[in-house]
Amino acid sequence: MSEEVVVSVNNVSKDFILPHEKANSIKSLFTGAVKRHNVQKGKETQHALRDISFEIKKGEFFGIVGRNGSGKSTLLKILAGIYQPTSGKVHTKGKLVPFIELGVGFNPELTGRENVYLNGAMLGFSEKEVSAMYKEIVDFAELERFMDQKLKNYSSGMQVRLAFSMAVRAEADILLIDEVLAVGDADFQRKCYDYFKKLKKDKKTVVFVSHDMEAVREYCDRAMLIEESRIINSGPADRVAEYYKQLFSTEEGQVHDNQENQQRWGSNLASVASISVEVNKDYITINETIAAHKAIDSCVAGFRIKSATGEHITGTNSVLENHKLGKKKAGEKYILQWKFPNILSEGRYYVDPTVHSSDTSQVYDWWEDAVKFSVRKNRKLPFYAVDPSFTLVERKVTK
Repeated sequence: MSEEVVVSVNNVSKDFILPHEKANSIKSLFTGAVKRHNVQKGKETQHALRDISFEIKKGEFFGIVGRNGSGKSTLLKILAGIYQPTSGKVHTKGKLVPFIELGVGFNPELTGRENVYLNGAMLGFSEKEVSAMYKEIVDFAELERFMDQKLKNYSSGMQVRLAFSMAVRAEADILLIDEVLAVGDADFQRKCYDYFKKLKKDKKTVVFVSHDMEAVREYCDRAMLIEESRIINSGPADRVAEYYKQLFSTEEGQVHDNQENQQRWGSNLASVASISVEVNKDYITINETIAAHKAIDSCVAGFRIKSATGEHITGTNSVLENHKLGKKKAGEKYILQWKFPNILSEGRYYVDPTVHSSDTSQVYDWWEDAVKFSVRKNRKLPFYAVDPSFTLVERKVTK
């Protein structure tokens, strides 16, 4: 990492004026103007940012974290030049590309192909340059079949994939990234993570706003935490991520339901009502609640664990663990607790729980990427665990 400072923010504050009076007639519009001239009546000042100061060095992956409404995105828009600060100064050195609102400038009445060329021109590429990279753009977005359809017929996820695929072609010295991993399916998110790894390897300067503390830990060199419009913590990414977690009253190592971006199917005779993962240095525990929606004689419950790249690492089910799940009444719930030694290599993992009939002829519930968790260790192992010893405990949920 260079010692050269490429982003400098000095005592930046940003205020927004929020009006609370409505002009319901032409007369009130003019009288309101007089009121505004004399006193700031019926208005509220929102202090989005207060006295923010920090520096980012060339080649640094810098994280900005904080709760919703803390001012993170406002700060990123000030860095991008979309907003002007109310007070303070911002200096950047080099070409800056914001990944803030992907797809801005796309025309819904044009086809995907036409939008690629339009957006390419906005990014400064010639028609010849866009033609040369067109196949790479489409392959990355996985939209080859849809490029001659109008953009207005695309789903929001398809639009974001195309916009992201275009944005990554832009040559930049500084990239501003605002939670782009919150969109798209799991496979597309993994492509985003691969892109981040390339940015880090290439020593690009990145300002990364995220709620995903594992991504902050994995990619960021340093980070800062904004709370109520002020910086309350800054320093190594691990320390800031830990401080951020302490703002919330959740257990250390606990990951709750992840309802976004998963694929799920089945007959719904029974389903996984909830799932969570607890991680400590010795054991990994998966807690899942199974709900029977109709009376069933018996069933098989299980799960598999995948790496961040989608590789199947391990898994088991109630039959393999010699645990028979007996008759269940409609409306009955029970908890399965799976426990195994924490011998997984450091990294991010996904859990796919399943419930199916005993003869495997019918899937009741198959839930892809239902929950994710991370394993962090003082030393990295050069392999994944593939066959740990599982224990399974079942208990009925009593009202």
